[in-house]
Amino acid sequence: MYRINQDNNIIEKLERCTFSELGFKEREHLQEWIANDPTCLADEEFLIIQKEFDGFQETRERLDLLALDKQGNLVIIENKLDDSGKDVTWQALKYASYCSTLSKEDIKRIFQDYLNAQNKGKDAETLLAEFLGKEDYSEVLINEGSKQRIILIAAKFRKEVTSTVLWLMNFQIRIQCFKVTPYKLEDKLFLNLDQILPVVDAQDYTISMASKAQEEITVQENLKHRYQVRLDFWAEFLKASNQKNNLFSNISPSKDNWIGIGIGMSGINLNIVGTRTYTRAEIYINRGAQLENKKCFDFLEAKKDAIENDFNGKLVWERMNDKVSSRIKFEMQGVSIYEKEDWPKMIDFLIETSERMVNVFKKPVAKLNSAIKSAV
Repeated sequence: MYRINQDNNIIEKLERCTFSELGFKEREHLQEWIANDPTCLADEEFLIIQKEFDGFQETRERLDLLALDKQGNLVIIENKLDDSGKDVTWQALKYASYCSTLSKEDIKRIFQDYLNAQNKGKDAETLLAEFLGKEDYSEVLINEGSKQRIILIAAKFRKEVTSTVLWLMNFQIRIQCFKVTPYKLEDKLFLNLDQILPVVDAQDYTISMASKAQEEITVQENLKHRYQVRLDFWAEFLKASNQKNNLFSNISPSKDNWIGIGIGMSGINLNIVGTRTYTRAEIYINRGAQLENKKCFDFLEAKKDAIENDFNGKLVWERMNDKVSSRIKFEMQGVSIYEKEDWPKMIDFLIETSERMVNVFKKPVAKLNSAIKSAV
């Protein structure tokens, strides 16, 4: 860092120092500087509500500064002078977890204690409402959800700290690192604060990438859960089905939302399906070529009346001209594979319907197979 000397049109290099060289202390000096002017942290407005806060149950630990941002989120500020140490992230995360349980009234009481200790003679309710831009304290929302923020301040950050911070940001933990450096020029002292994580110029990008990473993790976890639910459902179905008939005796549970069996002709199968909103049994036609699939569908649809009469119900015939495959289905709406209480009626429906569909389609499919072989 340099000082511009306009008189001589030169720049004068400032001497970089350490806090220990200058005799400054973490609690007596750095903490007080930030408490008196928290806007030094990236020009953001914070309301300091307590110093050396130790109001945690069953622990004597204390955090340096507790603050609120303009959105009513708690901000945990940890100062570490010349060296961050290797455990500051773990320490701050503990404090954030402790503070996550603080209610609106807890925070008002904590702030009022701070004001009383400062002999400021002010009312916490009034100051909180003013800071958060509300006309009345009853409208104030504080510490909602899991939006606690962490600010780490040190002259030097160890690699294990910055590495951990970068990793935590992928999980949308709102954490910032400020590098604070004292400088000296003759008898004058200067202080520089730089946000090093997330890098200010790339902050929006970093946050969006973290959001994307969290979305991907959420999707993976949801898929993992869905896969297990489906495996459990098909295991239950197969157990019940094998006690009634042998249609699915050679099938294993699947993580997919369907299982299927052949019914005597390659490319024409009986599939049974379970989704979030319905379950169904279907004759699925896909022999590879779109034209051939449509001819197979047309052959079966020509026997629609006889098939539905034998089935004793109306089927849904989907030629699907814009797709390669075609299908004929019978469906139950209003049930979900992800609701275990729906499983018994879904399983009963699928066992009965799959047996009926095999019985009514076996002969027409056999005739279709013979017709195709004869035409070759």
